[in-house]
This record gives sequence, structure tokens and C-alpha cells, in this order.
Amino acid sequence: MNTLIIDDNKIARATTRQLADRVSDLTVIGECSSAMDAYNLLLTQPVDLLLLDIEMPGMTGLELTKNLFNKRPVIIFITSKREYAVDAFDLNVADYIVKPLTGSRFIQAIDKARDILESNKEEVKIKEDEFIFIRDSNIVRRLKLDKILYAEAMGDYVKLYTPERFYAVHTTLKAAEERLPPSNFLRVHRSFMVAIDKIDRVESGVLIVNGKPIPVADAYRNTLNKRMNIL
Repeated sequence: MNTLIIDDNKIARATTRQLADRVSDLTVIGECSSAMDAYNLLLTQPVDLLLLDIEMPGMTGLELTKNLFNKRPVIIFITSKREYAVDAFDLNVADYIVKPLTGSRFIQAIDKARDILESNKEEVKIKEDEFIFIRDSNIVRRLKLDKILYAEAMGDYVKLYTPERFYAVHTTLKAAEERLPPSNFLRVHRSFMVAIDKIDRVESGVLIVNGKPIPVADAYRNTLNKRMNIL
């Protein structure tokens, strides 16, 4: 994991680096004494993990995190302040360590970061493998995942809808749910799954996908709202 240490305190940076150097899969690619310096470095250099202080002059660690929109590294906050923990976890960081930094607590946080990075790699693999094979009548077809708008259960069949047509597959919606990547597709009803990025809008609790209204069952509504990340 390419790692960047960001802290305005020189002694704190040295302590963090000593611990990081003991972890075999961590490579410290640099240290920054300010969040602004880190921001400029991140514009040009790929980094997997940030070990980030919060209270720093000019720009705080929280502000830096909010400004990292594209391909944000995994972040572990290492700070002397407890009161920022809620704000930090609202930003989906891996962990929040309150100084003084100990070896056991550091390893625990690194394990979390490693799990997140491995999970992200699996999601990238799924996106690179952007098709499934389906049996449509007596023909086995390759169907690109990004073509699928939604799936609808119809008796012993599931219809996979694309902008051009639908494919009737002799299977169950549960089996289709197991085959389609959960990072892209979500069950919203006992008879429907939708591609999250194909949702056009929500009207009166009903999803509109390519002009088609898709019902949402109460059992799936909370999960849907979280996945849609509504502003």
C-alpha cells in the first residue's frame, strides 16, 4: 500500500513512520506537514492510504478529505482530538485513532484499510469483467452488464431489459441476484432488480428507469435510499 503521512508535528510524523516501516506491505512514499501540500501531491501521485492528522494550519484533515473527490485514498485519521470522530466517520474513513499512537492500535487500523483496498480491487475486477452469459431460448448470448436496465420476475422466467429489447431467461430472480454484481444492481421488490446507475428519478416512491415505473417494496426502501446517496 503506497502510504502518505500528513501531520504538522514533526515528532508525530516520525512516530507514525516508525510504525509504518514495520508493516511489510506499507510503502511510505512521503510525508507532508500540511494538508495543502498533501492535496497538491495527490493531484500528481497515486496513493492508496493516507495517515492523516486533523487539526493543521491552513486546511484541516477533514477539509482535505472533503476535497478529494476522484479516487480518494483510504484514510486513517490519527489525531489528539476525540471530538471529530463523528464527522470523520461520516466521511467513510477506515479508522480514527486518538494519540498517543500505539503499535497494536496502528496494526488494527491498517488491517481495516487493507480489507477496504482488497474489497475495492474485487469491485474493479467485476467492472472489468462487464458481461454475463445468458441462455435466451436456445441461444447462449453474451450480455454486457452496463446494458441491463432492470430485471423483472415473470413466473418461471426473468426478463432482463436493455434499452433495445428484453431477454427472457429461464431462472429465478434470486439466482439472477446472485449472478449480478451487488455493486451495480439492487433488489427493490420481490419481482424487480434495478441497475443503480440507470435510475432516472424517483416519483412518489416509484423508480423511473428508462421511462418504466418500478415499484419499491417497503422492505427494500432503506437500503435503496442509502445506495442512492441522495444529496
